[in-house]
Amino acid sequence: MPQKIYFDNAATTAVDPRVIEAMLPYMRESYGNASSLHSHGTEARQAMQESRAAIASCLGAKPEEIVFTGSGTEANNLALKGVAFANRKKGNHLIVSSVEHDCVLSSARWLEAQGFRVTHLPVDGYGFVYPTSVEKAIDAETILVSVLHANNEIGTVEPIQEIGKICREHGVHFHTDACQSFGKIPLDVGDQFLDLTTINAHKIYGPKGVAALYVRNGVSIEAWQHGGGQERGLRSATENVAGIVGFAAAARLCMAERETEVIRQTRLRERIVNEILGKVGSAYLNGHPTVRLAGNVNLGFGGLEGDAIRLLVELDRAGIAVSTGSACSSNSSAPSHVLSAIGLNALQARGALRVTLGRFNTEDEVEYLLTVLPKAMERLRSITSVA
Repeated sequence: MPQKIYFDNAATTAVDPRVIEAMLPYMRESYGNASSLHSHGTEARQAMQESRAAIASCLGAKPEEIVFTGSGTEANNLALKGVAFANRKKGNHLIVSSVEHDCVLSSARWLEAQGFRVTHLPVDGYGFVYPTSVEKAIDAETILVSVLHANNEIGTVEPIQEIGKICREHGVHFHTDACQSFGKIPLDVGDQFLDLTTINAHKIYGPKGVAALYVRNGVSIEAWQHGGGQERGLRSATENVAGIVGFAAAARLCMAERETEVIRQTRLRERIVNEILGKVGSAYLNGHPTVRLAGNVNLGFGGLEGDAIRLLVELDRAGIAVSTGSACSSNSSAPSHVLSAIGLNALQARGALRVTLGRFNTEDEVEYLLTVLPKAMERLRSITSVA
């Protein structure tokens, strides 16, 4: 086996060599500022506009509805704060799910400190947001609902089409964080009644430092970054042209290869889940068994939840990279808010092991994981029993 095996694709992915190849000309030759009027700027601007159109087509959107940002976190902040302040004369109420990414929940807390009301929707044991709970939470002051498309920790895919339809019927803007789902499952802003959608490049084998927010024409949104007026004034900053070109290249590849990759990754996922649950009596799966991202496995191990970090270290020593949850929360010792929301106790919510598959993972790598993981658990059990 190779010395390093990477099973943490929900945190970030390797950049596909084909994406790197597409980016190189915009770092070597066509490196101009897209706002410049000379030929270097024109080349950069043309590449950026072609990329904008390509990404828009993957969403069923118009090119002018795509706003490039520096990260998914920035796009989520712009969506929540920008819509809240642009529409505060209409109302002051926002609705978010309890299993959102930390950047959405943190933005919601900040908005509460500014005088907005925020409702946090509960989820069931699989992590589903019920559309009926969204409808019940909407009142006359509601201006925005934000429910992520697929959960970054447990992989559960939310019923955003039903939720979007309810929001549209009530005249409430609907935003989804689709960073984990984009390029992996169907996403169409028209069919799913989306007003705002966050996507990024580094979850789909593109570069870090580039993302986008889809803003449907007619949605009132206020800028939070001011300067030169780039991106229709919604995100002033010199655009990362090479990154944007890479983002578009990555998106095209995902669209072209999605069907075969979903089948392949689902097969690998099911092998991991079935063998671990079959071999390890204390193991349990977090999230829905089938309505989840193809490459997401989130496991708990009864009696070893307190040793999740040690299990991660054991696997890392064997050359296997996994995680215990969201990469953005890896420096926190607090229980996972997602696992807490689905009903796990504080110890269980600290002790999950997340294995996320990607384009470059192989059958042999899965075989190696299935050989190493049970042995690592046995070593930990012996240490725990002696202690």
